Amino acid sequence: QVQLVESGGGLVQPGGSLRLSCRLSGKIFSFKAMGWYRQAPGKGRELVAVISEGDSIKYAISVKGRFFISRDNAKTSVSLQMNALNPEDTAVYYCNAEDVREQVSSDYVSEASDYWGQGTQVTVSS
Repeated sequence: QVQLVESGGGLVQPGGSLRLSCRLSGKIFSFKAMGWYRQAPGKGRELVAVISEGDSIKYAISVKGRFFISRDNAKTSVSLQMNALNPEDTAVYYCNAEDVREQVSSDYVSEASDYWGQGTQVTVSS
């Protein structure tokens, strides 16, 4: 069973830093990308940062130069280092894995699906 498990988040003062981590587990055959999205109160979910299976990275303009996405050598865990946080960064942050195909059996691979983590709250406030 494919799962995304997040950790990190919490309360931090403006200008502070936080680190989020996310691990993709299960019998993974392939996936297209992993990344982070966020949803602030009363707003839609937006892309924060994403890293593709081929190591291409994309950031939202609002976080470029402050947030940094990375992953482990196995490419199934991603982290988001968030620096110089400001109150506008307050949101629930969700980990995403795009176009995940699961090795269901020795001769069957599932169709591609997107998976989401449970979400972790990040609050930036003095």
